[in-house]
Amino acid sequence: MASNTGNKLIQIDVSSDTVCPWCFVGKKNLEKAMEQTKDKFDFEVRWHPFFLNPDAPKEGIKKSDFYKMKFGPVQFERATSRMTEIFRGLGYEYDMSGLTGNTMDSHRLITLAGHQGYDKQNALVEELFLNYFCQGKYIGDKQVLLDAARKVGVEGAEELLEDPNKGVDEVQEELNKYSSGISGVPHFVINGKYQLSGGQPPNIFIRAFEAAAKDGAER
Repeated sequence: MASNTGNKLIQIDVSSDTVCPWCFVGKKNLEKAMEQTKDKFDFEVRWHPFFLNPDAPKEGIKKSDFYKMKFGPVQFERATSRMTEIFRGLGYEYDMSGLTGNTMDSHRLITLAGHQGYDKQNALVEELFLNYFCQGKYIGDKQVLLDAARKVGVEGAEELLEDPNKGVDEVQEELNKYSSGISGVPHFVINGKYQLSGGQPPNIFIRAFEAAAKDGAER
């Protein structure tokens, strides 16, 4: 498939949760791979929902308390130390302050943004990741979501978030279509065929882009 620039078009479907640090790492490595191959390929990145903790409370719970309960204090300290190091390697400070909780509202907003363009959706995902992982903001907080939507130009956010049922069915449909067969995130599907999981390094993405492009050329 070629784009209007004449470059091969690489479509990437990403299943992700907005409270998953490896999803942020995977996004950054994906973007490095895209930057390194932008002369050869054009890209369309589409984000789809996944729920790591579907029963997490909507009102939020302290991140540190939640993850200590989930993993135990020793594993929690080890994981936090590792993520801090990984984030620093990407040029960010990993912030474990603030609350975690149910991510349905963030996924409703991301799905809405997708109807307004995948670049806009991608910008919203980036803003929510930065809010949650680097700024200690709770992405279950309506005002945090509205501020992020406003910053990247998503329209209709207030109307969506006023009604807790609006967009839920569509998130569920997306979940069933793209994420029902996977057990963890991030999960990447390239041109509907090549699958990668986890925070892969850029060279692995590049290899998948090239395989997908070659596969498309042989059809």
